[in-house]
Amino acid sequence: MTIDARLADCRARLAFDLLSNTWNAVVLRALRDGPRRPVELREQIGGISSKVLTETLRRLQFNGLVDRHPLPGAPPRVEYRLTDLGRSFLEPIEAVGAWAFEHGDEVMAAQDRADIEVRTGPRE
Repeated sequence: MTIDARLADCRARLAFDLLSNTWNAVVLRALRDGPRRPVELREQIGGISSKVLTETLRRLQFNGLVDRHPLPGAPPRVEYRLTDLGRSFLEPIEAVGAWAFEHGDEVMAAQDRADIEVRTGPRE
């Protein structure tokens, strides 16, 4: 793997862009056990609006991580499933999640310290 000299142009940025949107990883993890209809995804995820879910699914489809499949019958319905590319992205998502689980308390403590400094000024 080669990383370009200019980070803004390197291919790793693609993965960072995909990981930077909170809902991308959440939706991909929700699809890891098989296809889901949007209503099922909203129930499984919780806390995501229909609009944000639709935007996220479209973004993931655009990037080749999710496929949209129309279902037969009326009214029109669709389901979404991971592509092979999307399934391959689960491993890095799990790695970031494991890091967050291990170091989340440290990050939150740093945020608390920074918040206190903003309100009271830096300690000398």
